[in-house]
Amino acid sequence: MKFFVDTADVGEIRELAATGLLDGVTTNPSLVAKAKRDFKEIIAEVCEAVPGPVSAEVAATDLDGMLREGRALARIAKNVTVKVPLTWDGLKACRTLTAEGTMVNVTLCFSANQALLAAKAGASFISPFVGRLDDAGQDGMELVREIRAIYDNYPDLTTEILAASIRHVTHVKQAAMIGADVVTAPPAVLRALVHHPLTDKGLELFLADWHKTGQRIV
Repeated sequence: MKFFVDTADVGEIRELAATGLLDGVTTNPSLVAKAKRDFKEIIAEVCEAVPGPVSAEVAATDLDGMLREGRALARIAKNVTVKVPLTWDGLKACRTLTAEGTMVNVTLCFSANQALLAAKAGASFISPFVGRLDDAGQDGMELVREIRAIYDNYPDLTTEILAASIRHVTHVKQAAMIGADVVTAPPAVLRALVHHPLTDKGLELFLADWHKTGQRIV
C-alpha cells in the first residue's frame, strides 16, 4: 500500500519524504488555508520534494472552470494530480483531463456508485472519505470494501482506491487489510504508525543490558 501525507505544510512533507517511505501528497483548500501561503508556490515546492503524485484541488465547480484551473495546475509539475469533486461536471473534467495525460483524483466520494462512475471517467484515484462517514454514524471502511469488490470485478478499471479522511492508525490498518491501494493521512497519524509501547519497553531493556556489558561497537 502506498502512503500519502495529507497536508500543505512543506516542512512536514520534506521531513517525511526524507524517510523514503512517502509515496505522494494530498492537499485540499482547507489545508492550504491553514498554510497561509500562495497555493501555486506550495504545490511547486511539494512537487520538487516528492517525486510521487501531488494532489492539487480546483476551486471551480463548473466544467469550463475546472478544466481551466486543472490545466493551470498541471503545468506546475509533471507529478501534479488534479483533484476534482465527484459531481457531473467533475466527472466530465476528469475524463477530459485524463485524456490529455493528466492524473486526476476524484474526491469527496461517499458511495460505491460514485466510485464506479469515477473509474468509468478514467480517474487515476478515487478518494472515499472514511472519517466523515464514521462521523455521520456509518462505517467508512465498509465503503472501501465495496469499492474494492466492484473494482476487482472489472480488471479493465485501473483507478486506485485512495482511502482519505483518515483519523487514526486503526484506519490505516483496516485500509491495508481491505486492499486500498493508497492511504492518505495527516503527518501525526503516519508518525504514530511506528509506535508501540512494547517496542519502547524492549529497546529500553536491551540498552540497559548492553550498558552492563561495558562494551562499545565502534
